[in-house]
Amino acid sequence: MNLNTNTLPVAIGAAFGGGFFAGVNQVGGKTYALIVSPKLFGEFKGRWHASKESVPGAEDYADGLANTNAMAAAGSDLAKAVRASVIEGFDDWYVPARDELELIYRNLKPTAQENYASFRDGENPSSVPMGRHYTEELPAQTSVDEFREGGNQALDAVWHWSSTQYGPSSSHAWTQYFDYGSQYDGHKSYEGRARAVRRLEI
Repeated sequence: MNLNTNTLPVAIGAAFGGGFFAGVNQVGGKTYALIVSPKLFGEFKGRWHASKESVPGAEDYADGLANTNAMAAAGSDLAKAVRASVIEGFDDWYVPARDELELIYRNLKPTAQENYASFRDGENPSSVPMGRHYTEELPAQTSVDEFREGGNQALDAVWHWSSTQYGPSSSHAWTQYFDYGSQYDGHKSYEGRARAVRRLEI
């Protein structure tokens, strides 16, 4: 199903498509509405992968669906659980790519902490509009009550897995911290959270 801009929710965090509207991004020259899943059904915990071997096809910074499929094919229990999930009647959920996860932090940041504004945290060429480097003050805590820290949809103020393998090391994958915004690599064997997303082409 393709949408047009008139059918998108006006507000970030609005109920939409089986979850909540998290923003707009581009993947492979196409534009998508990104939807973050309801926390009760869409929050998963586990290791990115039991092996430190490289996972071909899981290197994309924007295409979380392709990454997650590659992870699942390589035996990732986390990826298989997310891809097998049916949430609000939809079965196309996946682990967000690095840029998709950053967009969720930027638009639905749960805490009022200052951001980690060092190196290139926040740069996101896939988001619409393009994401710029964080400052200590921006992005600010979301104004959507349900997604603020303590709210029933808030992403926990800890790091979350992306589906993007960390290029310099096949044993690591990209993470996003949801307390102060740092983007970092974590060893695939670490236990971490993943919040499922889906997307709709605009």
